[in-house]
Amino acid sequence: MSMFSTGILVLTSPLQTLPLRIAPVLSSAAQLVDRTLYVHLHPGLNLTSGTQPRPVFIPPVVELSTLITRLYNNAADVCGHLDVRVLLTNIRAQPAASGGAATPNCPFPTPQPLFHSPDVVLTDFALQDPHQSHQVQQCLEKYTGHCYVCRPGISSVLLHPQLVKLQENEEAPESGKEQKAKPIETYSDVVVGGTFDRLHGAHKTLLSISCLLANRRFVIGVCNQAMLKKKVLKELIEPYSVRVQRLQEFLQDTKPSLQVEIVPLEDPFGVSIVDPQLKCIVVSEETRKGGEAVNTKRAENDLPLLVLHEIQLLKDAHRNGIEEEKISSSSLRSRLLGNLLVPPKGSPHLPPTPYVIGLTGGSGSGKSSVAKQLEVLGAVQIECDKLGHEVYQPGAQCYQKVLQVFGLEILNEDKTINRRALASKVFGNQARLKCLTDIVWPEIAILVKQAINQARKEGREVCVVDAAVLLEAGWTDLVHEVWVIIIPEEEAVTRIIERDGVSKEDALRRLQSQWPSSKQVKQANVVLSTLWESEVTRKQVLKAWNLLQKRILKTKG
Repeated sequence: MSMFSTGILVLTSPLQTLPLRIAPVLSSAAQLVDRTLYVHLHPGLNLTSGTQPRPVFIPPVVELSTLITRLYNNAADVCGHLDVRVLLTNIRAQPAASGGAATPNCPFPTPQPLFHSPDVVLTDFALQDPHQSHQVQQCLEKYTGHCYVCRPGISSVLLHPQLVKLQENEEAPESGKEQKAKPIETYSDVVVGGTFDRLHGAHKTLLSISCLLANRRFVIGVCNQAMLKKKVLKELIEPYSVRVQRLQEFLQDTKPSLQVEIVPLEDPFGVSIVDPQLKCIVVSEETRKGGEAVNTKRAENDLPLLVLHEIQLLKDAHRNGIEEEKISSSSLRSRLLGNLLVPPKGSPHLPPTPYVIGLTGGSGSGKSSVAKQLEVLGAVQIECDKLGHEVYQPGAQCYQKVLQVFGLEILNEDKTINRRALASKVFGNQARLKCLTDIVWPEIAILVKQAINQARKEGREVCVVDAAVLLEAGWTDLVHEVWVIIIPEEEAVTRIIERDGVSKEDALRRLQSQWPSSKQVKQANVVLSTLWESEVTRKQVLKAWNLLQKRILKTKG
């Protein structure tokens, strides 16, 4: 069980052996830390020399870039629950003072504050004599306190005992064949672009290597609304302000000396094609063509071309069939489907049983098929569309009200209301539409309550209120949770055309008359999507159902 919220891991192994040790070191650290793990690099740090070691500048080399990539890749695999951040304040070529005299070799004139104050310091330092452990821990705590602002009375843990077997298996470099580290070229001004939704290991790799390359300024273009239209599950993308705030926090921790500029990205190029001071753009093999397009535009604008620094994509060891091979935000968003995204607000006015789910979604979203699946799992399905037909029947309370307002010309020969004729009366007229819904929606709500009461009498545990207008009608006070089903608009249009035989224009008009899915999601406790094949939807629904059962058990406890 984890004992600490935030830790700082001081890595002391040589750069040549660190890549082999990262995964077991992170795995050991994850047993002690449960939220944030900072990583401080000081290859060759000696904690048993008899004198108190001080932090020094570590030169930026190619091996360091490789290590950062490996570290974030391993972190995603072995400790995905941790917010891992590699700190780069001490990574810099040794500066020279004016007149050629060397400046003091100290990256931390004062301890650097971090957004999460560490309450434990960990290290991979290889302790040869167990009797020195107390001395080494004291030395480590002083060293860390010189670098970073930590919680008073910070603890320290030597991870070396867990790493002994690994060390025994490591091959020592052959005598005389130790490879010389290759310096990495750095630049005054570096630029990157992206969505940066739910900041993950691949983002952190991109940002950290960019920080490694940048000496003065780091410009980040963050996709805004216009650039999100084609994103998978775009309704679940964090707001722009949240993404920017998380970037600022991460970069302030990573390399506070950099001048960071975060700007909205309204098109694929942004400031990268107009800023004359930029020197380098960091890309992946996937976005290299975009980087080349930036240089084409810069050439057209008579600006110097940018150096394209390419980084590796990180493989996602936890991907499933519908997800990308790389670590990506879209995969993380797909994993949210079926989960409880927002806890229910609490419904003290509702009886605890049956537990009522309000299921909604736009036309063509697959709402009815999901409701049927929930019914198979044991829920009582209450179809508001059928109840809507009932309230229009002769003898129902709102039958006469509708005729009084909209006239006898909406009747069929058998005296039933012709709903197509009624729809033509209100189409495009918001005032008349509201007049109709003010008559009909309260009557449907009464029938929903009656159906829920009947389910309670029968001892049923869960009801699903299947209602396209659940949110518009204000029926959320009838349910304990709101579940929303989303699909892209173009997919919804295709389904409506195939199902109803209407034109594309009519399908679009129907969708535009409803709440957009982005607005519905803001009121959702659970989100599902029927975008993929039926088996994927079935797994989502089963996951949501099983998690619901756990929540219901807690309410009973």
